Amino acid sequence: MASPLNGSNRLSLAMERTGQWIFSQDIPSDVVVQVGEANFSLHKFMLVAKSNRIRKLIMESKKPDLTRIDLSDVPGGPETFEKAAKFCYGVNFEITVHNVAALRCAAEYLEMTEKYCDNNLTGRTEDFLSQVALMSLSGAIVVLKSCEDLLPMAEDLKIVQKCVDVAASKASIEAKFPSRSPTNWWTEELSILDIEFFGRVISAMKLRGGKSLTVSSAIITYAEKWLRDIVRDRSGPAAKLAASDDSDLRLQQRELLESIVAILPTEKAAMPINFLCCLLRSATFVKASSACKTELERRISSVLEHVTVDDLLVLSFTYDGERLFDLESVRRIISGFVEKEKSVAVFNAGDFREVCSAEMIRVAKTVDAYLGEIATCVELSISKFNGIANLIPKGARKVDDDLYRAIDIYLKAHPNLDEIEREKVCSVMDALKLSYEARVHASQNKRLPVQIVLHALYYDQLKLRSGVDENDVQDAITTRSQVQHDVSLARENEELRTELLKMKMYITDLQKTGSAGIATTSSGKGGGGPKKATFFSSVSKKLGKLNPFKQGSKDTSNIIDDGVDISKPRRRRFSIS
Repeated sequence: MASPLNGSNRLSLAMERTGQWIFSQDIPSDVVVQVGEANFSLHKFMLVAKSNRIRKLIMESKKPDLTRIDLSDVPGGPETFEKAAKFCYGVNFEITVHNVAALRCAAEYLEMTEKYCDNNLTGRTEDFLSQVALMSLSGAIVVLKSCEDLLPMAEDLKIVQKCVDVAASKASIEAKFPSRSPTNWWTEELSILDIEFFGRVISAMKLRGGKSLTVSSAIITYAEKWLRDIVRDRSGPAAKLAASDDSDLRLQQRELLESIVAILPTEKAAMPINFLCCLLRSATFVKASSACKTELERRISSVLEHVTVDDLLVLSFTYDGERLFDLESVRRIISGFVEKEKSVAVFNAGDFREVCSAEMIRVAKTVDAYLGEIATCVELSISKFNGIANLIPKGARKVDDDLYRAIDIYLKAHPNLDEIEREKVCSVMDALKLSYEARVHASQNKRLPVQIVLHALYYDQLKLRSGVDENDVQDAITTRSQVQHDVSLARENEELRTELLKMKMYITDLQKTGSAGIATTSSGKGGGGPKKATFFSSVSKKLGKLNPFKQGSKDTSNIIDDGVDISKPRRRRFSIS
């Protein structure tokens, strides 16, 4: 907007020019027309010849000699009225795409129609609109832009609707058959409009069958122009904006962003995922409505299998990338995708816990890699870390190597955790689903809790004994059942060893006594026969439980232990840290 000083200068020049073509007729003016701060000295007979409004004001005036008329509410202000006055005097002036809408509205306001004068201003402006301005996309957009300050009259005269229809039609044609370079020049043209008119053009393009990719390209260009500081920039202006608290600016950005989200194409993959993530981060930053954020989260969740780690990181960090910003949106997005996959599995009569789709497996890898990226943040709590990790169903992870890597990074970034807290972090991982390299690393990882290390070591021993190929990943449920059975046998073996040790100590005590003691013991031995029988019978029962064929265990009698060297792994150590 021009300063008052510049406005005064412009009005003075207008009055000076008006005076030149008025006083050249050597007829004194008899009426002063006031338009805002500008005063125009004119002649009644020249004005009433083409303006019915001025004629009625003069004729209906109670004053016998009306010398002053106030037309401050004329559309377009003093500049437009000056051109209308020139038209009344027959002075030539140029009608352009920039002033035709204002002249058309002023002509309607002044009632300068064909009814009162042939070839009046209304007809001249209508001809220009139809024959010149609305013949091209650029012309229609410029006229539509000028209508922003002419509402509601421009709307009532159908100028806005004509411009919207022409712009939508020609933009759709231009998207299919570009007439100039670059091919997306038309999106830049549309971006000069305010959001209301832009939204109407986009809606008209949709009604005309415009492709979603065509519509999305226009929306992206518009958002990047008007919300550049919060949509794309990660430093500089955006960082300064994040630190400031300009409520008026935030309010404008919030309303604009909510309007952009409202006109997004409904098709599932119409908008680029990264752009949606940038919009969602911006919506969180400007505190947009819950409906706006929920819509963006729903759109991202519906195509989560195509989301990259970088896309999720856009949502999670502040503009400068220094600290976590919003994990709740990420959690809701992942949760929404998992719920959708569950519904599909139920519909197909499948078991979602055991069999997962390829999309779910892909999302699981993305989420594990994402956890590895945010694990370095000191402010990331265990509950939030585990909360995101537990959203992925167990069956979606064939191996837990990526999750183990994220856990290891988290433990390294949080060295002050005690044993219980470290166990809690590791509880989201299944140690039996680690690859050989990951188990080797875990067995030597001092950051892990002792329980996880023992699980990794025991699983390696089990694999060596059973002779299973290390490259084959066993089913987690079968493996866990076998491990639990072997642990039960190990406990029984320990109990038997304890009882044998007690028997050995008992015999040693007998040997230390004298021959008389031996005789006494022998006599006492006969009396205590039932007790000994009970003891040896219990030992016999314990030994019986160790029968490898009774529980279906494998026969390992033919395995030669001397040929197996397990002092160190044959493969290269798997380094994750």
